[in-house]
Amino acid sequence: MFIVESYGVAVFFCIITMLCWGSWANTQKLAEKTWRFELFYWDYVIGIVLFSVVSALTLGSTGDKGRSFMDDLQQADSANIGSAFLGGIIFNAANILFSAAIAMAGMAVAFPIAIGLALVLGVIVNYAASQKGDPTYLFLGVALVMIAIIINAIAYRRISNANQKVSGKGIIISLIAGVLMSFFYRFIAASMDLENFEQPAAGKMTPYTAVFIFSIGILASNFLFNTILMKRPFEGAPVSYTDYFKGKFKTHMVGVLGGLIWGLGNSFNLIAAGKAGAAISYGLGQGATLIAALWGVFIWKEFKQSPAGTDGFVTAMFLFFITGLALIIYAGS
Repeated sequence: MFIVESYGVAVFFCIITMLCWGSWANTQKLAEKTWRFELFYWDYVIGIVLFSVVSALTLGSTGDKGRSFMDDLQQADSANIGSAFLGGIIFNAANILFSAAIAMAGMAVAFPIAIGLALVLGVIVNYAASQKGDPTYLFLGVALVMIAIIINAIAYRRISNANQKVSGKGIIISLIAGVLMSFFYRFIAASMDLENFEQPAAGKMTPYTAVFIFSIGILASNFLFNTILMKRPFEGAPVSYTDYFKGKFKTHMVGVLGGLIWGLGNSFNLIAAGKAGAAISYGLGQGATLIAALWGVFIWKEFKQSPAGTDGFVTAMFLFFITGLALIIYAGS
């Protein structure tokens, strides 16, 4: 299987994760013009599963290092399979709430609150379990990223006019999603031998196998979580599976693309965790709010008619973000 050999490549993979995790929500934004997020989310999950299968059968099964996907799956013990599967369930509960928050309050509110909270709590949880990297630089970097996220929220607030009320329910759901999001990574990381991907301990899984089991956990739990949400949505009328199958092929493909993008980021992040460590890998990946902000500023032109002085907040946000991410990278060098 393919194994990351150097810390520099691991950081590059984490940056790809950041790009993917900060960009997939644009597919939901594109689809929501004609498509309810509950229906979009089915296609998104399908995309995640598809990528995990393709990744396992290609990168996870080629080369002369480590165990191939099928060999690894056959030797994995039930405890580690269960851990990765549980990680998928926890992630799905968090992400479906996060998607609901995006639909209700927008990316500008959901990303800073949910992902910002997930970043801080997730780094603490993962560092406590696997203390890899300099804690001083790591947590200072996390603190600077959090300041950047707060500035990001202030900047978006400045461009909201009096008629644009932020959904209180959306904020609460974002908070819950952020707390849940901070825990999923620990369960999937625990199912792998982070110290030795080339010769993993017996019963432990390679990142490719762990990602596959994780994605099956997402898919299986979606039949419960999303079915409930379709019947009892946070906002709007209930939707049915009949509505889903009425969707156009192009509309379905937008959701699948979103899942493929997120799945690429997730796989790269876990592949990098062997060299970077779980806390640093996760922390860099959850810098996705920076990418979401870049989309908002340069592509969606969300600050085009902002009040005077807003540019200063945007500049400060990027400076704090870049400095914080640089410290997180340095913590593991």
